[in-house]
Amino acid sequence: MADPATPAASHPDDAAPTPAAGHRSRRARRRDREERPQGAWGKIRETLLVILYAVIIAFLVKTFLLRGFYIPSGSMENTLELNDRIFVNVAGSWFHDPSRGDIIVFEDTQGWIPASQQGQVSPARKALSFVGVMPDASENYLIKRIIGTGGDHVVCKDADSEVTVNGRTLDESSYLYPGSHPCGMPFDVTVPDGEFFVMGDHRDASADSRYHIEQKREFVKADDVVGRAFVTAWPLNRFHLLDDHHEVFADVPAPSKS
Repeated sequence: MADPATPAASHPDDAAPTPAAGHRSRRARRRDREERPQGAWGKIRETLLVILYAVIIAFLVKTFLLRGFYIPSGSMENTLELNDRIFVNVAGSWFHDPSRGDIIVFEDTQGWIPASQQGQVSPARKALSFVGVMPDASENYLIKRIIGTGGDHVVCKDADSEVTVNGRTLDESSYLYPGSHPCGMPFDVTVPDGEFFVMGDHRDASADSRYHIEQKREFVKADDVVGRAFVTAWPLNRFHLLDDHHEVFADVPAPSKS
């Protein structure tokens, strides 16, 4: 017979759950839900998130670091060939101005490209180019080599002569297309500050700054420059870093202040 002053021992099954036990139970239930196989919607959702993250990353890279383009003409042969894929350093233009010899991609805001040469690009291709997933398919960009920067006096005495910058004759044989005339036509220009005089490496096949002097549209504005092309990435057998050939311009004196 039990002592009335001593409480009877309770059965373990009758004990109230402790807070810790309840907490463990919730964690166990949550773990069970996480380990439960996903349904079709769960897999689709994960795939869509991966695609979304990839698009965001590609867009940020294109906007702030690198941008891909393809070469639609032979105006920069043999440095760049038809259908080459290149990458342009976008970030570099934030830290220093383009210089003589740089190969730059710029937007054609002055109508250098005739309307008849502006091909149609599918909406899907435009969208993929916009976010940076594909090389830019727009026909509204050009690529040339900088010959003169702000203040430079660029002269060609006649079609068969060589280019001079601030009175110094350039030896461009290291990058000009074989047999191409360095000048192609006579001209005499002084580059305004914040603008560039550009020419293609295949001078006889490049409608560059020379061809827009009469219309007073010969200079490329700094704001139109996307960046400096630095590598040919495709096709793989042409993968190489692009040479700006700054040595060609090493002896060019600073422009006259007068």
